[in-house]
Amino acid sequence: MTKRKLRINGHSHLLPYPEEIPQFMKDKGIFWVDKDRKFMLQKDWNRPITDSSFFLDEKLAWMEHFKIDHAVVLNLSQLYGNGLRLEEMKQALRFQNDFNARIQHENPSKFTTGFVVHPGFVRGACWEIERCVEVLGMRLLCLPTHYMDTIGTWRCIFDEENEPIFELADKYNLAVEIHPYDGEKFIKLENTSWRFHLIWMLAQCADAYHFLTLNGYYEKYPKMRICFAHGGQLAQINLGRRIQGFDGRPDLFEGKIHPRKAVGHKNIFFDTLVHDTGSLELLIKNQGSKQVLMGLDDPYPLGEMESTQQSSYPGKILDLAIDRNIINEDERDAIWEDNVIQWLCGDNQEAKDKLVKRILS
Repeated sequence: MTKRKLRINGHSHLLPYPEEIPQFMKDKGIFWVDKDRKFMLQKDWNRPITDSSFFLDEKLAWMEHFKIDHAVVLNLSQLYGNGLRLEEMKQALRFQNDFNARIQHENPSKFTTGFVVHPGFVRGACWEIERCVEVLGMRLLCLPTHYMDTIGTWRCIFDEENEPIFELADKYNLAVEIHPYDGEKFIKLENTSWRFHLIWMLAQCADAYHFLTLNGYYEKYPKMRICFAHGGQLAQINLGRRIQGFDGRPDLFEGKIHPRKAVGHKNIFFDTLVHDTGSLELLIKNQGSKQVLMGLDDPYPLGEMESTQQSSYPGKILDLAIDRNIINEDERDAIWEDNVIQWLCGDNQEAKDKLVKRILS
């Protein structure tokens, strides 16, 4: 009997219901959802909740409707903790991680959830990794492309100071998600016309990929598997410029690893959320289809959501890629299933079998 191919969404998000968010989060202006479920809010910031599937019961119905078997739920970008006082940051991140752990524990066939740490406090970040893995049973570490350190300087996640975090990720055989946010806090441009989501978030991913590859962390920590959100889209078009720069000015890269060596590496993944088949084709030509996994970024409006106005639905880009002979059906099925599982579990066959059993149960 032929095994049914699974449809696993490798990039999803979930909001707590308003009543699940602790009062201190609202009192401190950290993050909350209004009682009518119309807005997510922070101090001096709000964003409309554009789809009911931001919430658990509605998310499950949405997944059922679109025949999505399982979803990887990342942390909320608003809860990276940048700029918060230490105790507030610790409480906020612990709330996010405990919430995600409960979602996975109560819905094991539907969700694999991630946990987040703040790299500006490396020792505390390592303690939280240990807690989330050993106590909460989570296997996906969510990290921002950039973060604010203890003296207010913005740094790339693949800074050498963060090597203790990567050592633990390697020790625990973790999948790692790299996701951009907070660009408007350190890029000195007016926040207008959604420029930080449409342009700068992709540049943040490209910057993080730049330093991952230059530092050779994909080989230094061979059991850690990295996935870049949004296809690492600008990293793909930028590859030739980085190679030429490395070759043309070797004096600027003393002790660094050539960018070409990371291309197509088995432990570096990218999701499909690039919005057009031309970009997807470049991603696959650069990295190979085995390094690409399904990412819908639901329920955000920049995700692959059902929308007449945007002429979209979950899985559309892969359907178009088949129509245009960019991928074949076997590659499509692998992007939906095998590649996501490889990112989550690596070469641990026991972990893969356990995950599939969990989904099918």
